[in-house]
Amino acid sequence: MSNTSNFREAVREAKNHALVGPNVISNALPFVGGGLVLTAVGTYGGLGVIRNYPGIFFPTFIAAIVVELILFFVARGAAEQGNKNTALPLLATYSLLSGYTLSGLVFTALRAQGVGISGIAFAALGCGITFIAARQIGSNLSEEDGMALTKTISLGVIALLVVVVGQFLLSLFGVYTPTWLEIGISGIGVFLFAGAAIVDFYILPRSYRDDQYLPAALSMYLTYINLFIFILRLLIALNGRD
Repeated sequence: MSNTSNFREAVREAKNHALVGPNVISNALPFVGGGLVLTAVGTYGGLGVIRNYPGIFFPTFIAAIVVELILFFVARGAAEQGNKNTALPLLATYSLLSGYTLSGLVFTALRAQGVGISGIAFAALGCGITFIAARQIGSNLSEEDGMALTKTISLGVIALLVVVVGQFLLSLFGVYTPTWLEIGISGIGVFLFAGAAIVDFYILPRSYRDDQYLPAALSMYLTYINLFIFILRLLIALNGRD
């Protein structure tokens, strides 16, 4: 959910609506892919902790979230300044921690009747299909439509962030979201981050030069990780929780 600030930054930087980095997305894609692979590794490690040392998972999960938030701002700052030697290891660590914090949701999906490994594969496939569609749509948006969509998605993601943080805090006190409401929140999340994928293809080439591929990669990484999360949440909610 950390890409809320990325949206606001992108809107400010795209004032002249001109392409400043027509190849920035192509340059960023290998780093997006690398980040997703590291996230998968972190998830695998988290699943191992859950299965073998369940008692320590929750405290390490909370610690990982705190460190992840700090790393996001530090890594993004280094990437924006073009300090690649600092940004790359920070972004790699951030990706691993993202996978670790994602492992709880993946574990729930694996145990949920009707979801399992096929549901996880479906969520990943959904991200891939979204990428293909978003590339076609976002690259061909008009200036007026592109900026309007960017601002709309930005506001929607901010509102969603508030709801998700509220859900998390309530869950710490044993208060959980009813299934019907979870379906609604997850469905909106899927819709918003599918929209964010379209926005990336419009706004990133107008916000970053071709050599500024690391902050562009971070923005795209966050979009697809969050899209995967909300698709998986929706599948779990639709099939009931174990």
